[in-house]
Amino acid sequence: MTTLSRRDFLKLAGIVAGSAALSSCAPVYENLARLGDDFPLPQGVDPQTFALVNRLSFSAGAADLERVADVGIHAWVREQIEYTSVPDEACNLRLRQFKTLDLSANDLFDLSDKIFEEKDRLTVPDELRQATLMRQTYSRRQLYERMVEFWSDHFNISTEKGDCFYLKTVDDREVIRPHALGFFSDLLWASSHSPAMLVYLDNQSNLKDAPNENYAREVMELHSLGVEGGYAQQDVMELARCLTGWTMKEHFWRGDFHFDEDVHDSGVKKVLGMNIPAGGLDEAERVIRDLGLHPSTAHFLGFKLCRRFIADEPPAALVSSVAERFTATNGDIHAVMQTLLTEGIPHIQPKFKRPADFIISALRQLDARTDGGAPLQKFLARMGQPYFTWPTPDGYPDTSAPWMSNLMPRWQFAAALAQNEIKGTSIDVENLLAISGTTGIESFTKWASTLLLGAPLPEEDCQKMASALRAAGAGDEISTARVVIAGLLASPAFQWK
Repeated sequence: MTTLSRRDFLKLAGIVAGSAALSSCAPVYENLARLGDDFPLPQGVDPQTFALVNRLSFSAGAADLERVADVGIHAWVREQIEYTSVPDEACNLRLRQFKTLDLSANDLFDLSDKIFEEKDRLTVPDELRQATLMRQTYSRRQLYERMVEFWSDHFNISTEKGDCFYLKTVDDREVIRPHALGFFSDLLWASSHSPAMLVYLDNQSNLKDAPNENYAREVMELHSLGVEGGYAQQDVMELARCLTGWTMKEHFWRGDFHFDEDVHDSGVKKVLGMNIPAGGLDEAERVIRDLGLHPSTAHFLGFKLCRRFIADEPPAALVSSVAERFTATNGDIHAVMQTLLTEGIPHIQPKFKRPADFIISALRQLDARTDGGAPLQKFLARMGQPYFTWPTPDGYPDTSAPWMSNLMPRWQFAAALAQNEIKGTSIDVENLLAISGTTGIESFTKWASTLLLGAPLPEEDCQKMASALRAAGAGDEISTARVVIAGLLASPAFQWK
């Protein structure tokens, strides 16, 4: 059983650095440090169900668990995979405030050009970031949003590079979201024709007299075959030749895909042993189609999906099974996820929450209200995961280790959220107290730990925490509840899913 030392639990004292309002509670954490031996991390009544819902959604919130209780875990998983049948009007209504999500690339450029004159060039990418957070928080199609997140990392594009600051909005709408649970070959094809991707990986400067191999290399190494997928440098060079002239329009209909035959290398090529006769645009499209169905692609994506949804080091047999399903269905992501979840559930291992996981799980499990605005986005940036700004094409890290050394911003967020100090974001502590039906620190701590951690803290520990709060001069019921919530959010147990 996983254990958590009380001295480790003391680390949540760091939240006092984020809020002067909680500074008087420092003795609570000093007392917690003296509580004695290790105690086990809370274990849910049905830990497998809690872990699965937590993994497939952005948190195992009360509404999600109630739905599972109503229809059963397998029916809930089917609902999430068949996401179009899940009504999501409430979330869609929240998105109507954003004016840029549905604009064409040309209109976004015109708007951005005008905005830039007013020194606010970030409006377009900021609305995309805000909408992304709102969708992850409020959408009932949680697995779908998880898949959108996964593919956004897989086909990473940073809005910090050139015209990507407005082109990424179109890429999100026309590439990632339509194909997130469709066929991978369609997704890869759409990404290869995305001006945002071509600009990000420099293919607009890939010319017959001055080839640029950047996109050709990454479409093999990161988007399809994987670094050990069986291609050589010569294949990269030949694919780059196929891709010469793939760019975007610059004037009328700016931001649309464009094939410039004048700068295309019209010679014969050979990629992965396949002879490619001169065929203009069709040359690279033929290779892209083959890459999308290649056995190495099946294994590479199988591993990445298992790593995201099951464990940092997934079982080789599970990866192989998922890859086989990918091949058998011609890359049907929907079918692949069915196999992954059916066979992978028994192998789920704890994963350290990435910053977006941490923040959104807190919002969802506390039924917070948020506009997803700049104050909340700044916390994501401090934790290291501002949306769509990872500079390299490999996407944000998907394993635990890279995220475990930057805890102070998490503690500061825990304090700020509990105290309603984040503009545009709030929790209703009075309502939480009323829903809990509890009286006294011990009973509320037990209820809140069940809500946030999946199981109540042991009775003895609830009592000792209450004693520590009283010794520190705990305030009224609401103030005390805020400290309990902040402490649980900052605890090591809440950092894992």
